[in-house]
Amino acid sequence: MPIKLAGSTVIAFGLWLRFGGIVKDLSSEGKTPEYFYMGLYVLVGAGALMMTVGFFGCCGAVRESQCLLGSFFTCLLVIFAAEVTTGVFAFIGKGMAIREVQTMYEDAYNGYLKDKMNKTLITFHSSFLCCGKESPDQVQSTCPKELLGHKKNCIDEIENVISAKLQLIGIVGIGIAGVTIFGMIFSMVLCCVIRNSRDVI
Repeated sequence: MPIKLAGSTVIAFGLWLRFGGIVKDLSSEGKTPEYFYMGLYVLVGAGALMMTVGFFGCCGAVRESQCLLGSFFTCLLVIFAAEVTTGVFAFIGKGMAIREVQTMYEDAYNGYLKDKMNKTLITFHSSFLCCGKESPDQVQSTCPKELLGHKKNCIDEIENVISAKLQLIGIVGIGIAGVTIFGMIFSMVLCCVIRNSRDVI
Protein backbone atom coordinates (compact mmCIF):
# COMPACT_ATOMS: atom_id res chain seq x y z
CA MET A 1 0.00 0.00 0.00
CA PRO A 2 2.73 2.60 0.83
CA ILE A 3 4.39 1.89 -2.54
CA LYS A 4 1.12 2.49 -4.42
CA LEU A 5 0.46 5.65 -2.40
CA ALA A 6 3.98 6.92 -3.09
CA GLY A 7 3.51 6.13 -6.79
CA SER A 8 0.28 8.11 -7.03
CA THR A 9 1.94 11.00 -5.18
CA VAL A 10 4.85 11.03 -7.65
CA ILE A 11 2.48 10.97 -10.65
CA ALA A 12 0.36 13.82 -9.24
CA PHE A 13 3.45 15.90 -8.46
CA GLY A 14 4.99 15.33 -11.90
CA LEU A 15 1.76 16.14 -13.75
CA TRP A 16 1.22 19.25 -11.62
CA LEU A 17 4.67 20.56 -12.54
CA ARG A 18 4.23 19.60 -16.21
CA PHE A 19 0.74 20.97 -16.84
CA GLY A 20 0.41 23.67 -14.20
CA GLY A 21 1.67 27.22 -13.89
CA ILE A 22 4.77 28.43 -15.69
CA VAL A 23 5.51 25.30 -17.75
CA LYS A 24 1.90 25.18 -18.98
CA ASP A 25 2.03 28.84 -20.03
CA LEU A 26 5.28 28.38 -21.95
CA SER A 27 3.97 25.25 -23.68
CA SER A 28 0.86 27.08 -24.83
CA GLU A 29 3.11 29.44 -26.77
CA GLY A 30 4.78 26.60 -28.63
CA LYS A 31 7.91 26.87 -26.50
CA THR A 32 8.96 23.76 -24.66
CA PRO A 33 11.88 23.53 -22.20
CA GLU A 34 12.63 19.93 -23.20
CA TYR A 35 15.54 19.46 -20.81
CA PHE A 36 13.27 20.46 -17.93
CA TYR A 37 10.65 17.98 -19.14
CA MET A 38 13.03 15.02 -19.10
CA GLY A 39 13.15 14.85 -15.32
CA LEU A 40 9.35 15.16 -15.11
CA TYR A 41 8.76 12.35 -17.59
CA VAL A 42 11.10 10.01 -15.70
CA LEU A 43 9.37 10.94 -12.43
CA VAL A 44 5.85 10.28 -13.80
CA GLY A 45 7.00 7.02 -15.42
CA ALA A 46 8.54 5.84 -12.15
CA GLY A 47 5.32 6.73 -10.31
CA ALA A 48 3.18 4.73 -12.75
CA LEU A 49 5.53 1.76 -12.46
CA MET A 50 5.44 2.01 -8.65
CA MET A 51 1.64 1.77 -8.63
CA THR A 52 1.70 -1.31 -10.89
CA VAL A 53 4.52 -2.95 -8.96
CA GLY A 54 2.77 -2.22 -5.65
CA PHE A 55 -0.14 -4.38 -6.75
CA PHE A 56 2.14 -7.32 -7.55
CA GLY A 57 3.95 -6.85 -4.25
CA CYS A 58 0.64 -7.14 -2.37
CA CYS A 59 -0.27 -10.27 -4.35
CA GLY A 60 3.14 -11.79 -3.64
CA ALA A 61 2.83 -11.13 0.09
CA VAL A 62 -0.72 -12.51 0.30
CA ARG A 63 0.05 -15.63 -1.74
CA GLU A 64 3.51 -16.00 -0.15
CA SER A 65 5.03 -16.31 -3.60
CA GLN A 66 8.81 -16.02 -3.75
CA CYS A 67 8.62 -15.53 -7.51
CA LEU A 68 6.28 -12.51 -7.22
CA LEU A 69 8.29 -11.03 -4.35
CA GLY A 70 11.51 -11.48 -6.32
CA SER A 71 9.95 -9.74 -9.31
CA PHE A 72 8.67 -7.03 -6.98
CA PHE A 73 12.20 -6.48 -5.66
CA THR A 74 13.68 -6.33 -9.18
CA CYS A 75 11.10 -3.78 -10.33
CA LEU A 76 11.68 -1.68 -7.23
CA LEU A 77 15.39 -1.72 -7.99
CA VAL A 78 14.70 -0.33 -11.49
CA ILE A 79 12.37 2.31 -10.02
CA PHE A 80 14.99 3.22 -7.41
CA ALA A 81 17.58 3.76 -10.16
CA ALA A 82 15.12 5.96 -12.12
CA GLU A 83 14.30 8.08 -9.06
CA VAL A 84 17.92 8.58 -8.08
CA THR A 85 18.68 9.51 -11.70
CA THR A 86 15.88 12.08 -11.58
CA GLY A 87 17.17 13.50 -8.32
CA VAL A 88 20.75 13.72 -9.56
CA PHE A 89 19.59 15.19 -12.89
CA ALA A 90 17.61 17.87 -11.06
CA PHE A 91 20.64 18.98 -9.05
CA ILE A 92 23.40 18.53 -11.65
CA GLY A 93 21.46 19.41 -14.83
CA LYS A 94 20.00 22.54 -13.30
CA GLY A 95 22.37 24.88 -15.12
CA MET A 96 21.53 23.50 -18.57
CA ALA A 97 17.78 23.71 -17.93
CA ILE A 98 18.10 27.31 -16.75
CA ARG A 99 20.15 28.29 -19.80
CA GLU A 100 17.58 26.65 -22.09
CA VAL A 101 14.70 28.71 -20.66
CA GLN A 102 16.84 31.88 -20.61
CA THR A 103 17.63 31.35 -24.30
CA MET A 104 13.91 30.94 -25.00
CA TYR A 105 13.31 34.24 -23.21
CA GLU A 106 16.02 36.07 -25.14
CA ASP A 107 14.60 34.77 -28.44
CA ALA A 108 11.16 36.04 -27.41
CA TYR A 109 12.67 39.35 -26.30
CA ASN A 110 14.49 39.89 -29.60
CA GLY A 111 11.43 38.73 -31.52
CA TYR A 112 9.29 41.32 -29.76
CA LEU A 113 11.72 44.11 -30.63
CA LYS A 114 11.38 43.14 -34.30
CA ASP A 115 7.66 42.41 -34.24
CA LYS A 116 5.57 44.18 -31.60
CA MET A 117 2.76 41.65 -32.13
CA ASN A 118 4.85 38.83 -30.64
CA LYS A 119 2.90 37.61 -27.59
CA THR A 120 5.43 35.11 -26.26
CA LEU A 121 7.25 37.80 -24.30
CA ILE A 122 4.00 38.73 -22.52
CA THR A 123 3.62 35.08 -21.49
CA PHE A 124 7.14 35.04 -20.06
CA HIS A 125 6.59 38.26 -18.13
CA SER A 126 3.25 37.17 -16.68
CA SER A 127 4.54 33.66 -15.84
CA PHE A 128 7.76 34.73 -14.12
CA LEU A 129 6.41 38.11 -12.87
CA CYS A 130 9.37 39.96 -14.32
CA CYS A 131 10.06 42.61 -16.93
CA GLY A 132 12.90 42.91 -19.46
CA LYS A 133 16.58 42.25 -19.10
CA GLU A 134 18.93 45.10 -18.20
CA SER A 135 16.15 47.67 -18.53
CA PRO A 136 12.37 47.25 -18.92
CA ASP A 137 11.99 50.44 -20.99
CA GLN A 138 11.88 48.78 -24.43
CA VAL A 139 9.28 46.20 -23.40
CA GLN A 140 7.33 48.20 -20.83
CA SER A 141 3.97 47.48 -22.47
CA THR A 142 4.42 43.70 -22.02
CA CYS A 143 5.09 43.87 -18.27
CA PRO A 144 2.52 42.76 -15.67
CA LYS A 145 0.68 45.72 -14.15
CA GLU A 146 0.89 44.23 -10.66
CA LEU A 147 4.66 44.76 -10.60
CA LEU A 148 4.16 48.54 -10.47
CA GLY A 149 7.54 50.14 -9.86
CA HIS A 150 9.29 46.91 -8.85
CA LYS A 151 10.64 45.62 -12.17
CA LYS A 152 12.52 42.35 -11.81
CA ASN A 153 15.20 41.26 -14.28
CA CYS A 154 13.76 38.27 -16.17
CA ILE A 155 17.10 36.53 -16.66
CA ASP A 156 17.58 36.47 -12.88
CA GLU A 157 13.96 35.48 -12.18
CA ILE A 158 14.12 32.57 -14.63
CA GLU A 159 17.20 31.27 -12.82
CA ASN A 160 15.52 31.62 -9.41
CA VAL A 161 12.23 29.97 -10.40
CA ILE A 162 13.64 27.08 -12.46
CA SER A 163 16.28 26.43 -9.81
CA ALA A 164 13.60 26.20 -7.10
CA LYS A 165 11.41 23.85 -9.18
CA LEU A 166 14.28 21.55 -10.09
CA GLN A 167 15.39 21.45 -6.47
CA LEU A 168 11.86 20.40 -5.53
CA ILE A 169 11.92 17.66 -8.19
CA GLY A 170 15.26 16.45 -6.84
CA ILE A 171 14.02 16.35 -3.25
CA VAL A 172 10.84 14.47 -4.20
CA GLY A 173 12.78 12.01 -6.38
CA ILE A 174 15.32 11.22 -3.66
CA GLY A 175 12.62 11.17 -0.94
CA ILE A 176 10.52 8.61 -2.83
CA ALA A 177 13.70 6.63 -3.51
CA GLY A 178 14.00 6.29 0.27
CA VAL A 179 10.49 4.79 0.42
CA THR A 180 11.49 2.43 -2.39
CA ILE A 181 14.48 1.19 -0.37
CA PHE A 182 12.16 0.22 2.49
CA GLY A 183 9.97 -1.66 0.00
CA MET A 184 13.02 -3.53 -1.30
CA ILE A 185 14.14 -4.44 2.20
CA PHE A 186 10.63 -5.58 3.14
CA SER A 187 10.29 -7.78 0.04
CA MET A 188 13.67 -9.45 0.61
CA VAL A 189 12.99 -10.09 4.32
CA LEU A 190 9.56 -11.52 3.52
CA CYS A 191 11.02 -13.67 0.75
CA CYS A 192 13.65 -15.07 3.16
CA VAL A 193 11.01 -15.75 5.84
CA ILE A 194 8.84 -17.65 3.32
CA ARG A 195 11.81 -19.69 2.11
CA ASN A 196 12.91 -20.54 5.65
CA SER A 197 9.39 -21.52 6.70
CA ARG A 198 9.15 -23.89 3.72
CA ASP A 199 12.56 -25.38 4.51
CA VAL A 200 11.40 -26.12 8.04
CA ILE A 201 8.26 -27.82 6.74
